[in-house]
Amino acid sequence: MRTIRRTISLAAGFVSLASALAAQSISIGLRGSGSFPTGSFSQSQASATSSDAVIEGAKSGFGYGLDAGLSFSFIGVYASFDHIKFDCETATCQTDGKYTLQGVTAGVKLSLMQVSIARPFIKGGVTFNDLQGGYGGQSSNVLTTDHAPGYEVGGGLDVSFLGILSFTPQVRYVGQNLKAKIPGVNAPAATGQAVNYFTFDLGMAVHTPFGR
Repeated sequence: MRTIRRTISLAAGFVSLASALAAQSISIGLRGSGSFPTGSFSQSQASATSSDAVIEGAKSGFGYGLDAGLSFSFIGVYASFDHIKFDCETATCQTDGKYTLQGVTAGVKLSLMQVSIARPFIKGGVTFNDLQGGYGGQSSNVLTTDHAPGYEVGGGLDVSFLGILSFTPQVRYVGQNLKAKIPGVNAPAATGQAVNYFTFDLGMAVHTPFGR
């Protein structure tokens, strides 16, 4: 009798595990991004003579990203990569007039009730980005930053096609403080500078058919 109970319990455990695995959905996607800097990152100061004042004057830019996710019904986790080039129109930028930001993000994604073929979602995660640019208007004076953690919050829609493809428009806000490292300066300032921006993404993803 005890053996029968153990067998039933073990079978129930396998059934539960199989159900959980069947509810998973794995996704991999590619997206394009249009980004808009905010705050001090987009402003031009009268002068920039210290490491906490040189990351400025950024304008709208474009980039691309990669996404991977694992969802369990309405909740999931995701990891992503971003590469964005911001235009820059101040003397603090290099002669090519660009800031280049890239890094990775990991976070949680919550899907809401599906409406027709679209499912709204909200997401939030921890970012690890760095920035490269110019200092003093000369291409030889390249600044870099640390990889201090920041955050992103956002929302959008998963629009499903054929059960395995989705078109994903979304908007995100990224907030972070990055410490500039400048040639000739031994160490960055004790406090970083805000490098914050909004980004509007259009992406396409491939999903496993499970849990959709």
